[in-house]
Amino acid sequence: MHLYHRKEPLVKQDHKKSRLSLFQNTFSSSPAQIWKSRISWRITLAAFLTILTVQAAILNFELKTFEQERLDQLREVGRSALTPAIDPSVRDLLSSPVSDAHADRLISTTAINGLTVYSSQLDLIKIYGEPPALQLTDRYNIPESRRSPDGRTYDVVFRSNDLNRPFIMVARLDSSSVQTQMIGFVRQTIQIMLLMSAFVTSVLMLAMGRWLLEPILFMRGNLLEASRNPENPSIQDSPFDAHDEIGGTIALTQALIRQNAENIQQIKSSAENKIHKLAYYDTLTGLPNRTLFLQTLTEKMRAAGDSELERFAIVTMDLDHFKDINDSMGHNVGDAILRAVGKRLRAALPERAMVSRTGEDEFAVTLKLDEDIKTARMVAEKIVQVIRSEPFRVFSEDFQVRVSVGVATFPDDGLDPDHVLKNADIALNRAKEDGRDMIKEYSEDFDRAVQQRFQLLRDLRDALERKQLDLYYQPQLDLTTGRIIGAEALLRWWKPNNSKEGGTFISPAEFIPVAEQSGLIVPIGEWVLSTACAEAKSWEDLHDINIRIAVNVSAAQFSQSDLVLHVERVIAHTGLDPRRLELEVTESVFMDDVRHTIETLKRLHEFGLELAIDDFGTGYSSLSYLRQFPIDRLKIDQSFIRNALNNSDDASIARTIVGLGHSLNLKVIAEGVETKEHETFLLAEGCDEAQGYRYCRPVPSDQMVEFVKNYNGKLSSFDR
Repeated sequence: MHLYHRKEPLVKQDHKKSRLSLFQNTFSSSPAQIWKSRISWRITLAAFLTILTVQAAILNFELKTFEQERLDQLREVGRSALTPAIDPSVRDLLSSPVSDAHADRLISTTAINGLTVYSSQLDLIKIYGEPPALQLTDRYNIPESRRSPDGRTYDVVFRSNDLNRPFIMVARLDSSSVQTQMIGFVRQTIQIMLLMSAFVTSVLMLAMGRWLLEPILFMRGNLLEASRNPENPSIQDSPFDAHDEIGGTIALTQALIRQNAENIQQIKSSAENKIHKLAYYDTLTGLPNRTLFLQTLTEKMRAAGDSELERFAIVTMDLDHFKDINDSMGHNVGDAILRAVGKRLRAALPERAMVSRTGEDEFAVTLKLDEDIKTARMVAEKIVQVIRSEPFRVFSEDFQVRVSVGVATFPDDGLDPDHVLKNADIALNRAKEDGRDMIKEYSEDFDRAVQQRFQLLRDLRDALERKQLDLYYQPQLDLTTGRIIGAEALLRWWKPNNSKEGGTFISPAEFIPVAEQSGLIVPIGEWVLSTACAEAKSWEDLHDINIRIAVNVSAAQFSQSDLVLHVERVIAHTGLDPRRLELEVTESVFMDDVRHTIETLKRLHEFGLELAIDDFGTGYSSLSYLRQFPIDRLKIDQSFIRNALNNSDDASIARTIVGLGHSLNLKVIAEGVETKEHETFLLAEGCDEAQGYRYCRPVPSDQMVEFVKNYNGKLSSFDR
C-alpha cells in the first residue's frame, strides 16, 4: 500500500471542481426545474388529459354494463319474489293466478311496486298496485323491459317460460337503488382514474426530467453561454451518451458552438482589417485617404512640437478637366488614370512623403522639409513636373494630364492639421478659379475671399427670406415693325446698409455664381418665375398690356427640381396664358443630360410655353442635338453684338447665328443693342428681335408699364 499519492496540478483541480460544481448546480435543481418547465407541463398535461379521456371512454362503457347487470339482478329478484306467489291450482286462464293477499304482500315487502297480469293471448286479467307504464298490446312484439326517465322504476316482462305458467306478467320494480349504486361506482372509478393518472404523469415527469429535460437544460445552458460570449464561450463537456439521439444532438451543438466561435474570431479579425483598410485607404488607388492623411499629419505635427526645424509641406492637387475624361472616355479610363497618377507620385517622391487620394480627382502630399527640399513650393513644382513629364497611356491612348496645385506650410500657414489642409485647399480653389494648370501658395487674402463668399451666401439667404430681392424688366422689340413684343425679367438685389442711400445694389455677376454653386439658385429661380408671371398677369388685367415675359432658368433648376410641375402650378396660380411665358436656358443645360433635357423641354413646349437658348454661341452645342430640342428662338450673346462693329470675327459669329436660326425655322433675338449702328447691322443681317440700352435699361415693374404706355412704335424716337 502506498504511503502517499500524487496530487494533480492545482489549476487543473480548480478547473475540474469548477466544471463539477457547474454540473451539480445544473442538475441538482432539475427536479425543481421539471415543475417550472413549461414544456414539461405541456407534455404532462397532454398525457394526463389523454389518460383521462381513455379512462372516461372506458368508464362510459363499464357504466352501461354495470347498470345492465344491476337491472338484471333486480329483475331476477322480482321474478324470485313473484314465482312463489302464483297459485298453481288456478286452471282458468282468464283468472289471475295471484291472489289479492299475495299481491299486497309482494308490493309491501319486495321491490315490486305494481303488477299487471295478462293471459297468454295478452288479455288483461288484473292490475295490482302501481300500474306499470309498459303495456302489452301486440303478442308478436312483446318488449323485455322499460325504465322510467328518472331511473326510479323499472318495468319488466315475465313470460310464460319465466313463470312456468301460461300467463304473462308485467312487474313495476323499484330501481332507485340502481341509481345510487351507479353514482357510487362512478365516484370510485373516478378516484381510481385520478390516482392512476397522477401516478402515470408523475412517473412521466420523472422520466422526462432524467431523459429529456436535463439534457435540454444542459444544452440550453451551453447555448446561453455561447450567446453571452460567442467568441470565447465557456461550455462544459457533455455527460450524456453521444450515441443516443439527445446526447448526439448535444455533442453536435457543442461542436457547432466551438466552430461558430472560431468563425467569429476569424471573421472579426478579417472584418477589422477590411474596416481599417476601408476607413483609412482609398479602394481604387490603394493610397491613404483623407482621414489617414489628417491622422498622420497630426501625429507628425505633434511629434514636431515647438521645434523650429520641423516644417512640413502640405500640397493638394486636382486633375484639370478630369470630368471631361470620365464623360467622354468612360470611368474605366478615368479610374486607370487615377491609379497611374497615384503610382507616379508615389514613385517620384521621397519615401518619407505621404501621398493620399482625398477626393474624386484630388490628391494630397505631405513631406517634411529639409536641406534638399526647403520649401513647400519646391514639392509642388516637383509634383507638376512628374505629372507633365510624359502622357499617361491607357488602353493604347495617350492622355496629357494637367494639374492645379495648392500649397500650404506647417507651421507658417496654421498650427492645426485641419486648418493647414483647409488652407492648401483654399489655395487649390484659387488656382482653379484663376485658370487652372498652375500653382498657388496660400495667402491670407485667399481666406478672406472665401469668408466674403460665405458671408455673401448668408446675406443672400437672408435677402430671399426678407424679400430684399426684386425683378427689373428690359423690353424686347421686333426689329422689323418696332413693336414691343416682350420683356426679360432680370433679378436685382438691393442690400440695405447704414449708408446715406440706405443700401446698395449687389451686382448679379457677383451673387448669381454664389447662388448657383450653393444650390440656392433653385428657390430663387422659383421665386423669380412666380413673381414674373404674377406681374405679367397684373399688366394684362390692370393696363391691358399683353406681351411675352422671358425668365431665365438655371441648370440647377433642371437637375434639382421638377421644373415642369412648378411651371404648371405657377401658371394655374397666376392665371397667366402659358403662351405668354418664355423660358431662357443656356447651352450648358442642354449638354449635361441630353435625354432628360429633351423630355423636359417637350413637356414644357406641349404645355404652351416658348423656349429660347440664352447666350447662344458662348458654349458648345451639337447641331444634331439642337434639332431635337423644341426651341422657338436663339438669343445672341451681347458680347458678340457690342463688338460686331469693330471685330470681324464677332460680326461673323452674329451673322452665322442668325443664319443658323433661320435655317432651323427659329426666331433670333440679339441682346446688348446699344446704338443705332448695332440696330442697323442686325437689320441688315435679318435678325428678328432685339433688346438693349438703345431702347430701355432694365426698370422696375411700374416703370416698365409706363414705358410700354408711352412707347409710340418708332425706333428713331429712342436714338441716343
